[in-house]
Amino acid sequence: MPAELAEKTDRYGEMLADALAAAEIAVPADTPAHDAAREVREMAVAYLDDGEHFRAADDPVNALASFSYGYGWLDCGVRLGLFDVPEETELFTV
Repeated sequence: MPAELAEKTDRYGEMLADALAAAEIAVPADTPAHDAAREVREMAVAYLDDGEHFRAADDPVNALASFSYGYGWLDCGVRLGLFDVPEETELFTV
């Protein structure tokens, strides 16, 4: 079981980092939607940072939860049209 948790934690951490690198804000600046996109990105980055903190503290359960929450925020932003992502990516549920 611990090996599975470690593998999944690593995979989700990498997936969130890759997703953040791939997602570009798609809505015009100086609009409420742009502000929302920035907030979604900030939340995803904060959860990535939290996950790295928990992983370093040998707390893989909370690390995995943080990575998962961050990914969920970003994926939701993509589905709402706040972000553009490459068509060939399989990172998002577009």
